[in-house]
Amino acid sequence: PKKRLLSRDTEGLQLCLACRNMQRAQAARSALLASHPTARVALLQMDTSSVASVVAAAQEVKLRYNRLDYLYLNAGIMPNPQFDVRAFFKGLFSSRVVTMLETGEGILTQKDCVTADGLQEAFMTNLFGHFLLIRELEPILCHAGWTSQLIWTSSGNAHRLAFDTEDIQHRRGNQPYSSSKYASDLLSLVLNTRYNKQGLYSSVTCPGFVITGLTYGILPCFPAFIWTLLMPLLCLIRMLTNTFTLTPYNGAEALFWLFKQKPESLDPQAKYHSLTSWLSNNYTQPRKMDVDLETSEVLFEKLLQLETEVRRKMKGKQKESQLARHSSTAGSR
Repeated sequence: PKKRLLSRDTEGLQLCLACRNMQRAQAARSALLASHPTARVALLQMDTSSVASVVAAAQEVKLRYNRLDYLYLNAGIMPNPQFDVRAFFKGLFSSRVVTMLETGEGILTQKDCVTADGLQEAFMTNLFGHFLLIRELEPILCHAGWTSQLIWTSSGNAHRLAFDTEDIQHRRGNQPYSSSKYASDLLSLVLNTRYNKQGLYSSVTCPGFVITGLTYGILPCFPAFIWTLLMPLLCLIRMLTNTFTLTPYNGAEALFWLFKQKPESLDPQAKYHSLTSWLSNNYTQPRKMDVDLETSEVLFEKLLQLETEVRRKMKGKQKESQLARHSSTAGSR
């Protein structure tokens, strides 16, 4: 979406790219400036899988800026995806082929791991890291006199059945990506009930089926050229479903469209889908999410409880570090 935002406004727009890998971030910034030399593009190191990284990045943002108009919550991983080749070819000749290709349902499972903070990686990276960031940035997101927008990148793979309020980190399941994305849909809904009066609005998008390096990584048994051979088939399938956006540019359609809308006019229970017609025309369409406020509130309260625990542990680690440094200094004397 960065290129599309700059193509609309390079005068008054300030972009801050929060990235885990600063080398890749520098490359992205250089590419943006090559096409838009007058653009203001800043970089920020942040890894949403790390509590300390999120808190430190938020502190830096508050030092640099006194307000944020848009916060794109786009970080996401699908940990160690396992591709079922047999189910894939079987599904190609079934009535559920379109759904399978749109969402990966029935052909993808993931094996999650635990972060250094003791949290499930997909949950932390895709959901809780964003939640902490929002909480940290409240002072510059919520201000009288103007509105701010949270814009989430969700997925067609977000399913109610993958999520359990008794296991919000999805420790006991094998669909952590789907669970975390459904949780982001729930969280967006409840954030609107909690923050709209303070001028903060939240919306959810879905990029559709996009071919990226991640797609190739999910299918290690398929050489990249296989996807080139499959492109005519995918374009043919696009005649049956408009969710086959295929390129990152097309997939960013809803992200860009929301930038141009008044947040008060948006439906908090809708997911805004990037769609591409069989004639390759891009457009955005809202579709009702399978979410309810009661479940959203339960999730929000559990996230608040987890936030309290995480901050308590973080303070404990900081005290231990300070004591260790003090002890080392005293010993050297």
